[in-house]
Amino acid sequence: MASGCFVTVEGGEGAGKTTQLAFMRAYLEQAGRRVTPTREPGGTPLGEEIRALLLGHRHDGMALATETLLMFAARAEHLERVIRPALATGHWVLCDRFTDATYAYQGGGRGLPAQRIAILEDWAQGTLRPDLTLVFDLPVEMGLERVGRRGAADRFEREEKAFFERIRAVYLDRARRHPDRYRIVNADRPVEAVRAEVETILAGWLERC
Repeated sequence: MASGCFVTVEGGEGAGKTTQLAFMRAYLEQAGRRVTPTREPGGTPLGEEIRALLLGHRHDGMALATETLLMFAARAEHLERVIRPALATGHWVLCDRFTDATYAYQGGGRGLPAQRIAILEDWAQGTLRPDLTLVFDLPVEMGLERVGRRGAADRFEREEKAFFERIRAVYLDRARRHPDRYRIVNADRPVEAVRAEVETILAGWLERC
C-alpha cells in the first residue's frame, strides 16, 4: 500500500486554521482520500495531557527548555501512535501545527536557538518531514483581535504583540526559504476566498500523493 501524504497547517493566533482544516478534510474525503485529522500539541491521550500543561496556567513561568522538551515529548508519542501508522496505511494526515510551530513559538517567540530545535527534530522525527505545509498568514493585530473574541486566553495567547510578530517573521522566513514544501495563504480575506486558494493548492497535490 502506498504511503500517505503528510500535510501540516501553521500560522499565528486567529489565522482561521480550524475552519480551513474542516474544509480540507471534507475536500480530500470527497476526492476519495482517507484522512486522519490531528493536532499538536496533542493527538494522543498522553499528548493531550501534555497539551493541558503547556496551554494552561498552572505552570506559568515554565522554563523554556521544559516547554520545548514537553512539545517534543508529545510529538514523539504522536509520531509513534498516530502519524507514522496512518501514513503507512495510505492515509492523508492533516495536522494542526507540527515542528514549524516549535521553530516559530519557542524559537522565534521565545528566543531558543534554531540549532537546538533541529537536534530534537532529527532525534524525534528521523527523516520524516511534512510533504506540504500551509502557512495561514495575517497581520498580528488582526489575529489577536479575533482571539480576543473567543474567550479566555491560553498561556501563549497572553503574550505581548512583539512575541507574535517574531513568530510571524519565522513562519514567513521558513516558507520563503523552502517554497517546495510551504505555501503562504493570505488569511486576511473572507473565508470563501481563503477556502478557494486552499482548494487550488490541494488539487495540485492530489496527483503527487
